Formats: sequence, C-alpha cells, structure tokens
Amino acid sequence: MPDRTPWTPLHAKIHRTIRLRHLFERNQRLLVAVSGGQDSLCLIKLLLDLQPKWGWELGIAHCDHRWRPDSQANAIHVENLAKNWGVSFYLQTTHEPLKSEAAARDWRYQALSTIACDNQFHNIVTGHTASDRAETLLYNLIRGTGADGLQALTWQRLLDNGIMLVRPLLEITRRQTGQFCQDFQLPIWEDSTNQELKFARNRIRQQIIPYLQENFNPQVESALAQTAEILQAEVEYLEQAAHQLREEAMAGDEGGIGYTLHSIKLNRRVLQKAPLALQRRVMRQILQEILESAPSFEQIEKLKALITAPNRSQTDPFPGGAIAQVEGDWIYLK
Repeated sequence: MPDRTPWTPLHAKIHRTIRLRHLFERNQRLLVAVSGGQDSLCLIKLLLDLQPKWGWELGIAHCDHRWRPDSQANAIHVENLAKNWGVSFYLQTTHEPLKSEAAARDWRYQALSTIACDNQFHNIVTGHTASDRAETLLYNLIRGTGADGLQALTWQRLLDNGIMLVRPLLEITRRQTGQFCQDFQLPIWEDSTNQELKFARNRIRQQIIPYLQENFNPQVESALAQTAEILQAEVEYLEQAAHQLREEAMAGDEGGIGYTLHSIKLNRRVLQKAPLALQRRVMRQILQEILESAPSFEQIEKLKALITAPNRSQTDPFPGGAIAQVEGDWIYLK
C-alpha cells in the first residue's frame, strides 16, 4: 500500500463523484487499467487512497500492444509499481501486430474483459479524462457522427460479458492528472507513440486543442466535456422514446408484433405522427439489427423516406440484400 498521503481536493472530488454517480459499491473488486501514463497513474493512486473508505479489492491490468521497442520495459515498470503497492498484477500481450488505433482499442478492451472474467472482477476502470472526452467529441464530429458519437466516453458502459466499464475521471483534465502525478512524485512512463502525428487523435491533442485554447476558449476541454455530458442524457432519453415509438409502430392490427418469418413491418401512420428525430432513431435501431456495420446517415434517410412515400415504393438493397417496401400503411423490410 502507498504511504499515508494528504487528502487533496482531487481526492475529495473523485470520492464525491463515485458516491453521487453510484459508479462503485463498497467491497467490490475493481480491475484498473494502468498504462503507466499520467492519467492511469493518477487513477490508481486515487483509488488506492480511497480504498480504506470503500473496502475495494484492487487489481492492476496492463496491455502490451508491442508497438514500441520499450513496451516490455513499460510492462515491467507497471508490474513493479503493482508489487510496491501490494496489488495483484495482470498482463496481456498481443500475439500479432495491431494495425490501427481502432484495432488496438478493440483488442485492449477484449484483453481487459478476459482478465476481469477470469479473476472475478466486477468492474474495469480506465483513466479517461475530460481531455479525452473533448478529443473524442471533436474526432467524432469531424467524422460526421450524430449525437450518439458526440456523447461517447460515458461514465459507465455495460460490456457484453456483463462487466461494467467505469471512467471516474471524466471531470478531470489531463493538466490536472499531470499536476497530481508531479505533486505525489509518481513515476510516469512516457509513451512515445503519443507524439506521433500519424494518429488522428494525437493531431487533435497536439494541434487542434491548443489552437482552440489559444484563439477561442482557454477552457475548451472542460466546455466540450460538459457538452458531451449534456448530450449523454439527451441521447439516453431519445433512445428510450424511440424504442417506445418502435414498439408502437411494430404492433399489428390485432396487437401482434411486427415481425414475420422473413420481414420486419412498421406502421407508417404511427411513425408519421412522430418528430423527425424519433423517426430517424427508429430506423437506425432497425438497421442496426440487420446490418453488420453501423448504419450510415444515407441508409437511415433512405428508410425514413418510406414513411411518407407513395404505395409500392421501395429501396434499393441494403448491404446483405434486405429491401424495404411500402404496402399500404406498412413498411416491410424483407
């Protein structure tokens, strides 16, 4: 365990956030993802210091992507920290090169999930900050995602295996985690890939965010993170409302559900009364079920257009061959 340390405003803030947002319960087993960078070191230090108040059992997980010549030394550094703190350490190393940021992220979450399942951890905890949230919002805005993409990096996300992914630092900026590590002399392992501008997120971090801070708003990271927080609540509400609308639109004349053996059917009269935002969300939910990849804006619009299209109208095939067709008051997706 670390030495007894001062109770800083950051300790108080995270303790309050965990309690008010119900991020963890007492006596849970928490698997903390630690890269060795400043955000994850700040996270594990805070959780270790809060541990006596909550009774958690903590474990440290490190994922070696083998992208850097020093990645093995990085893993040993984190393992030594875990030993010094008396915390269980778990290491996952990729067996094959990961070709992109997205591939690395997918592998990392899969690796963390495997460790958590194998060792009965209730939660996976990551050190994503308000700075990460701001960068993700900008990244997804540039790519053209809707509100769902802009509100990414939520406080909690239930993974497919039933384990909860938790991000307690979403109101803390990277500048604050760096200052915390400096104050407590935590040994940060600098990741050289964070400087490589071939990665889009690094360009946002090193070029766009500083430009916005200097020319528009010094607190732009916090402002964007707050926008993501607002959007998160609105997206949750819209998704619930769209699900209810979809249930109503899929109810048959006799109250049966609008699934047949080879098709999905939607009542156009029900959908015509709904706001455009909910119409789009219903169509997006439907397409998510039948497409292998996330539906595009064009695909959603193509299906939505049938709500007011003439009888016998139909779409060209969606990926996989499904076709939507109007028959009277109904849209059939076959």
